[in-house]
Amino acid sequence: MVGVAARGAFLLLLDAALRLGLWAGLVQLQCSGCGGGLAGAWAFAAVKWGALHFFTSLLAGAPPPGALRRLAALLCLLAPVFESGRVLVTPGSHAGPPPDLRAPLLGPAAAALACVVWEKFLCGGSPVAKRGAKLDAGRLLVRMLKYFKPDTFYLMAAFTFLLLGVVCDTFIPWYMGKVIDMLRGQVLQTGFCYAIGQLALVSLGSSLFSGLRGGIFMCTLARLNKRLKRLLFHTLLQQEVHFFEENNPGGLSSRLHSDVDRMGRTVALNANALVRSTFKSGLMLTVMSSLSWELTALTCIEMPLLAVLQNKYIAVSKDLKEQIQDCHAHNKDLALQTISGIRTVRGFKAEKEELRRYGEALDHMCAVKTRSGIYSAIFLLIRRLVSLGIKVLMLVQARALISAGRLSIGSLVSFFLYQKPMTNNLKEIMYCYGETLSTVGVISKVFSYLDRTPKRTKAGRLAPEELEGRIVFRNVTFTYPSAAEDKPALKCVSMELQPGKMTALVGPSGSGKTSCVSLLKRLYEPQEGQILLDGEPLHRYQHSFLQQQMALVSQNPVLFSGSLRYNIAYGLQGCSAETVKEAAKKANADEFISEMENGYDADVGECGGSLSEGQKQSVAVIRALVREPRVILLDEATSKLDVDSQHAVLQEVLARGRTVLVVAHQLSTVEKADHIVFIEKGAVVEEGTHRELMAKRGRYHRLKEELFSQPGGEPQ
Repeated sequence: MVGVAARGAFLLLLDAALRLGLWAGLVQLQCSGCGGGLAGAWAFAAVKWGALHFFTSLLAGAPPPGALRRLAALLCLLAPVFESGRVLVTPGSHAGPPPDLRAPLLGPAAAALACVVWEKFLCGGSPVAKRGAKLDAGRLLVRMLKYFKPDTFYLMAAFTFLLLGVVCDTFIPWYMGKVIDMLRGQVLQTGFCYAIGQLALVSLGSSLFSGLRGGIFMCTLARLNKRLKRLLFHTLLQQEVHFFEENNPGGLSSRLHSDVDRMGRTVALNANALVRSTFKSGLMLTVMSSLSWELTALTCIEMPLLAVLQNKYIAVSKDLKEQIQDCHAHNKDLALQTISGIRTVRGFKAEKEELRRYGEALDHMCAVKTRSGIYSAIFLLIRRLVSLGIKVLMLVQARALISAGRLSIGSLVSFFLYQKPMTNNLKEIMYCYGETLSTVGVISKVFSYLDRTPKRTKAGRLAPEELEGRIVFRNVTFTYPSAAEDKPALKCVSMELQPGKMTALVGPSGSGKTSCVSLLKRLYEPQEGQILLDGEPLHRYQHSFLQQQMALVSQNPVLFSGSLRYNIAYGLQGCSAETVKEAAKKANADEFISEMENGYDADVGECGGSLSEGQKQSVAVIRALVREPRVILLDEATSKLDVDSQHAVLQEVLARGRTVLVVAHQLSTVEKADHIVFIEKGAVVEEGTHRELMAKRGRYHRLKEELFSQPGGEPQ
């Protein structure tokens, strides 16, 4: 429906242009009685119908919509039918176009009114989808404006300076025309200096107020972006783990930075431009009408024509902009994956393959940009041709007005000085309107993240001063969100982890060992059953308290850019250097850290790239011990440590009556466990001590050689 309305407006403007050409003398029709003038009117209507039908088919595709066909017929038949009626009623009257230039505008106006009444009220064509889309876009934009509330004072000041600057801009051409007329001696020379002073004053005011307005708007935009990014980042951090598995980090990072910047820029700067251009256009149109209403009428024809062309271009380029945005996010994600996994890429000699993939992605983005550039060039050419045609008509009309003494040279110069800004204002209004609409999708996506409720049980407020650390799995069944419902990772798992003892989870890869660890850390929620900590479900504890009392050390720990001290004390408030060093000594890691160039202040590099795998595990163990937790989860956490370090770590984690859960593939570690739970296919098959399970000669015994003969593995 938006396209139909725009093309209908184009038909009205084209009809007006043809009529103006007719009345300006390009086509002369003289009618008396039923002579050739009336035939000429019908001939002109036929030619005009052909032109309108051609442009309608060109813009809308063949065949054009019924509403446009009816409008084209109405525009073409209105004048000849009226003339024919006049001839039939009063045969002796003069049938032909009146000489008044305002008359051509009455026909399109009447046609537009009739068409609107017919299509809106008589045909019953209610564009529900269009209205719903506009309401949705309006709702999003209004909600976006609410985030400017803390900057209300700044916005009021900015819009005040904006209006003052527009007023000054509007009167600059007016005073320039006055000065030009004084140069020709049409006004007393005593007022020349006064006119020059007025021109300088409004010019200075325009520069001053425009600068103040722009600076305040930019500061407001920076404050808005800061608030939105902080709010969105906070919302993302609250989401469940599965959300980050569904959305890649590159895409989320792009939403956080590029899309939020685009949101703020679109609403803040476009609102600034829309208000400025609209108010400025209104003032300029008033002044231009006082100079020459005939030239103003031609200008008013040019502006809607350019508006229709701009609207058409926006509709075509909107999809291309979205494609370019997607290409940028894809290329950024592709480069991030390759660079972060450079060891794997180099290990498999896949540099050429990654280069090929990245090159194809760049070629695709280049093709989309090329297509966008071609559309832009075509639009620019058509727009300039339209402007040139209207300008020729204006020069012809201006010559007639000057010859008749109805327009001075200074007024003509002032008018032309107004015309270019008027056209620019229209371009800016249409561009801002299209840019705002094209950003609605971005705003909707960001708001969908802001409104998203994490799909997990809300944490409680339980935070006891004393925690025993007894953990009980009670008939726990769990299926990963991305997996099929008939393929659970855990099936009715029941087991107990006792304080002061080490429990080992063993079993084949994919049996569900790491799933138990993930549930304990509340990275996921079980669909059935409960996990109790000291008799209370995990979700009743405060999130910060639970993460403080339950530390996880994984096989492949994640380190962040920064120093060793920063990574060890990550997330802790007020952790002293002595506490960090004491924890490192307990993990038998103080020696290798002290030997580094900057000791505990040494930079670990991007994701810990400057450390070996064993050193990363040592840092992860220290990070867990420095928190003094009651429960420690070791998910193959010592597989890359030497024997002495493994012994020191296991001895320390068992101290102070801690509850320890170990996922291990090494026989030496499992044999030291006080209790062993053998899991296979998500279910507990056997449990007991090493000797008890060996004596049963069951699954643990049969798989012992295969399971524990390897120094490490990929736990599941």
